[in-house]
Amino acid sequence: MEPIIIIFQIIIALGILNVWILRFGRSTNWRGGNARNMKEEFAVYGLPGWFMGVICFLKLLFALSLIAGLWFQPLTKPAAAGMAILMLGAVSMHLKVKDPLKKALPAFALLVLSLIVAVI
Repeated sequence: MEPIIIIFQIIIALGILNVWILRFGRSTNWRGGNARNMKEEFAVYGLPGWFMGVICFLKLLFALSLIAGLWFQPLTKPAAAGMAILMLGAVSMHLKVKDPLKKALPAFALLVLSLIVAVI
């Protein structure tokens, strides 16, 4: 496995774990609209509350699969592809609510890294 791919896997996984576990209920500069936490952010996007649970489960699953992929490589590409799809959705939600592009930057960066990991 190429060292840069390993680094990208770790960046993606730690970024997602940070957002969805450590900062889930906290305000950040990257939240959509004027949301102060994840629940409010999903409301800003016009998404139902149950959908947040589905996305949380999938993002954590893919993040943990990327970490596990460091030892069991067959997990890596499917996890990265799944994460790329979710990150595309995140970027599109920021665009939907007309957030400044700066707010979509972390999601876009993770989208690009996920695509690289999925393809290479």
